[in-house]
Amino acid sequence: MSSLSLRALSKSYGPVHAVRDMNLDVKEGEFLSLLGPSGCGKTTTLQMVAGFVPPTTGSIVVDGHELTSIAPEKRDMGVVFQSYALFPHMSVAQNIGFGLEMRRVERGELKRRVEEALAMVRLAGLEGRYPSELSGGQRQRVAIARALAIRPRVLLLDEPMSNLDAKLRGEMHVELRSLQRRLGITAILVTHDQVEAMTMSDRIAVMTNGGIAQLGTPQEVYDRPTSEFASRFLGHTNVLSGRVEKRAGDEATVKVGPVSFRTKLAKDQIGPEIAVFIRPERLRLGSPDEATLRGHVGTRLFLGGSWIYEIETELGSLRITQQNIGALQPEEGEPVGVSWNADDLRIIATEGSHG
Repeated sequence: MSSLSLRALSKSYGPVHAVRDMNLDVKEGEFLSLLGPSGCGKTTTLQMVAGFVPPTTGSIVVDGHELTSIAPEKRDMGVVFQSYALFPHMSVAQNIGFGLEMRRVERGELKRRVEEALAMVRLAGLEGRYPSELSGGQRQRVAIARALAIRPRVLLLDEPMSNLDAKLRGEMHVELRSLQRRLGITAILVTHDQVEAMTMSDRIAVMTNGGIAQLGTPQEVYDRPTSEFASRFLGHTNVLSGRVEKRAGDEATVKVGPVSFRTKLAKDQIGPEIAVFIRPERLRLGSPDEATLRGHVGTRLFLGGSWIYEIETELGSLRITQQNIGALQPEEGEPVGVSWNADDLRIIATEGSHG
């Protein structure tokens, strides 16, 4: 197991800043995801860690050793690419053993480590096949086995499941996470898939504009986003505009449309204009006479395990997700009430409202 530290890491292409002054510590045995939209800098960060792209400024340190100027093949890092990058003319065993051959590992040891890697990814018995004879999931496992066979300090995963169908991708989330935990290897995943990051990570670095917008556990970044970007990017959220009417310490009375409620505000949220965020699953449907807000069902969608509602209210359209427990559900056009707990609201100051 290895720890990894990035210090003031930046990459510029002329006037374009792909990564800006990034500082990040990855713990030994941790699975960390770099999550963000295209162009946010996540892949460039991974490529700098792997040694494929030289940083403009900053340093990369593994277990206290500076690697910034070290060649990629000498960094002892396993990389799994989006395309898998398997050699079509080589068998499964030859693909897995390629990195070991480049390191001039003795033949008997090479054979043993290839067999060990095959067993890790449950491909024993397929060592003689070629990539064209394998399914997408099997090719991905070969790529993972090849990366693990060299016993890397850090495993780097560049959107390795983007070419798989949804069902297989979900299965591979569980398999890869289980394997990483069993081996105790430090891993960094680059992905734009929120479900993938939530499912597999110990922590998530939500990235935008070349930097980290928020760093925390999956539950922290989902339930307690610290920025409007993190709130909007991670899953669906309802966003309402409001104002702070009264404030006493870290508590305030907030007004959104005709609705006023007490809540807590962060110290920097001293301006009057705020954005109120609440996840669809934290809103509740009920009787119009016993709710905080009245509305009617605009759209109703059934997803098997849950229902999705678009409720038209005087605050605008609100999305609500409810589990399917077999109970009778309100029909489209039916009047309903919407309620929530104050603790489920996330209040973030709008741009320009800070004092």
